[in-house]
Amino acid sequence: MPLSTVGTGREDVTTSPWPVPQERRTLTVLFADIVGSTALTERLDPEDVRAVQSAYFAIVAGVLRRWQGTVEKYVGDAVMALFGARTSDGLDGYRAVRAALEIQAALDRRVLPGGVRLRVRVGVATGEAVVDLAGVRDGGHGMASGAVLTTAARIQEYAPPGGVVVCAATHRATAGLVDQHALAPATLTGKALPVDVWRVTRTAHPQPHPTRHHGPLIGRRREVATVLDQLTRAAREHRPRWVALIGPDGIGRSRLLAELRHRLPEVDGTPVCWTMAHCPPYPEQVFGPVAELLRDVAGLAATDPADTVRARLDALVEGLLPAHRAAVTAAALGALLAAPDRSAGTGAAAVRQVLLALAARRPVVVGVDDLDRAAPQVNHFLHSLFAAATARGLPLAVLATHRPEHADPLPLPGHRRHPVELPPLDTVHTGRLLRRLLARAGRPGVDVVRLTPLVAGRPGYAAAYVDAARRSTSPPPTGRAAEPSLPESLRRRAAARLDRCDGPHRAVLMAAATLDVEFTASRVAGLLGWTPGRVADALRRLADAGLVRVGARGGHVIADPALRRCAYDRLPRTVRADFARRAGTALPAASHPDLARRVGTALRAADPTDLVRRTGTDLSAAAASRRGLAHRAGVRRALAGIRSTDGSNTGIRSTDGSSTGIRSPWRRPVATATAGDASWLRTVPPGATRSHDPGRPRVDVDGPRHFDPVRRSGVPGDRDPRTGAGVPRAGAVVVPLPVRVTAAPAGSRPATGGRRRRGEGVPRPAVPLPARAA
Repeated sequence: MPLSTVGTGREDVTTSPWPVPQERRTLTVLFADIVGSTALTERLDPEDVRAVQSAYFAIVAGVLRRWQGTVEKYVGDAVMALFGARTSDGLDGYRAVRAALEIQAALDRRVLPGGVRLRVRVGVATGEAVVDLAGVRDGGHGMASGAVLTTAARIQEYAPPGGVVVCAATHRATAGLVDQHALAPATLTGKALPVDVWRVTRTAHPQPHPTRHHGPLIGRRREVATVLDQLTRAAREHRPRWVALIGPDGIGRSRLLAELRHRLPEVDGTPVCWTMAHCPPYPEQVFGPVAELLRDVAGLAATDPADTVRARLDALVEGLLPAHRAAVTAAALGALLAAPDRSAGTGAAAVRQVLLALAARRPVVVGVDDLDRAAPQVNHFLHSLFAAATARGLPLAVLATHRPEHADPLPLPGHRRHPVELPPLDTVHTGRLLRRLLARAGRPGVDVVRLTPLVAGRPGYAAAYVDAARRSTSPPPTGRAAEPSLPESLRRRAAARLDRCDGPHRAVLMAAATLDVEFTASRVAGLLGWTPGRVADALRRLADAGLVRVGARGGHVIADPALRRCAYDRLPRTVRADFARRAGTALPAASHPDLARRVGTALRAADPTDLVRRTGTDLSAAAASRRGLAHRAGVRRALAGIRSTDGSNTGIRSTDGSSTGIRSPWRRPVATATAGDASWLRTVPPGATRSHDPGRPRVDVDGPRHFDPVRRSGVPGDRDPRTGAGVPRAGAVVVPLPVRVTAAPAGSRPATGGRRRRGEGVPRPAVPLPARAA
């Protein structure tokens, strides 16, 4: 199979243009091939072969379209499709596997023209590839290049007729979502080592009590107390409450839900009836979570035989409901468990009756995990249950978890809904959680300090990094630049968050990922060739979405380290190199306050190359020599001609009155110095005046005011209200400026040979700057 193929289908695309035509993306590739196609074509007439192939391709294309896949190419009687080529929801592998199972089921029950029945083999592989986004957008064709395409084609040869096999990466991405078992390692052409493959048989049965939530719970004392208080009040006051645990993926919603069930077994000596369900992604059966609630109440498992199910349901309804309704209700409950599809509305109503009858005897808590994944029928069931309990005054509570962007289609009144937001853990609790997880995994030697900023306060991220460290056979990385690789689960989540952004906002994130951790709008604008105003507007929208936050030095920081890493890895090498070149040689002419901040707080006379790196400006004179005169000339030439919009001037000023224009970003005095200094740094707004003491000039950026720095007050009524104004503050950053050679003062010893002697002309005072600007 060729590594690059041209597609004939497309995924849903965004309308905003994306300035980078290609991306390195993690794709899932599906390859389906007909079993015995050669013998079939030899036996049939060419026209019959054409009819069979047309019907076969129509079936496969319809299934792929339903699962948001893109048909990459029809190769004879084979079909190759991509999942996640344009947009990703973090479940590309799961959608591909579900599509493969549905293709097999559709062909098994379909007779094609001429009475032909087809069997196919399907292989699904996940890996990195380069995707030509411009081709998909322009002509409806796409191009993908990467070894994952050939891997999918090769592993399908090891699938039995009518079977689906997946690679190791797809196996990890769908663990717990589908039933699969390992096959013998496959030897593929061109691969040095055998490849592990698994066969997928069906979607997984729901598990009422997941085993993945047994990790330590750290740093959630306040949230646990808040939720327990609401649940206890609902039981004591007989006033139902709807409590929502809200937080992004990986914040620990499911873990907290499991902990709350363990913490509240009873209220005032009365046992609490807990029933919980998990909403899987892309539910195959819309009433599946309702059936899971019923199994949890009745103590049933998904694999129990029919006789056991019937006996448990009869015991459940006996005594709860009148005798004339018990038999009908038990039958409806059994039908719901057998087929929780759209036709199971009667069974869902029977579950509601059972829960209300239980709440009349003791407190009931209905827990639903990942409610944002549920079908609308599940939301309607919960709201009708809550409304009935409210009307009857029953001790019932609904405890749901979902992501912040989830919008309730049936909102409740404000006094009935109690949202509990889960913030990220602080540094102390994050480190404590990492140490405990690493100790359990047998990897105590992993550097906790290095992992803490990567976790970003999310327990799910900590578990993912620890699991990756446990699987790794190599020693932990060492050195300042060493950083563990991004786990696959975090990469899938970050890719989904990145793809939810439109083209311009995604471009800003990907360009910012190539800069320092804290960046500015002007630097991103320089990389993309945009105006700083356009980038600033995009950053404001990203901040509103929680993807970007304000940094410690006033710039911007990508809030999620995994998102930053994923955005950087998406860029092709040529684009990264181009961005690096622009960042090292180009400085946007706009955003003067940002330039003033970088120059005013990072100026180092001893190392002009550091100034070149930090400002991104080509200071040829500064780079030529480290002597004070050359360094100062380079800085002045870099800033010459830049004027602020309000007419204010000066940034670096000397005794001869020359100045260049940068406007200070702080509304406070930024510098003071004694007259007669060789050079000093200050900001002079329009209308500013000097103090009474001509030997100590001072600037007040809040407007003209006469001020005596000795008495720390001017004329009556002109007292400066700010503590310590006019004098260097404690903790101020002292930045020495390079000397500018001037005429020797009277009485001084002249320099010999036209050169300054060692120690002469060194400025005694220094420039105090605000401490937060460091």
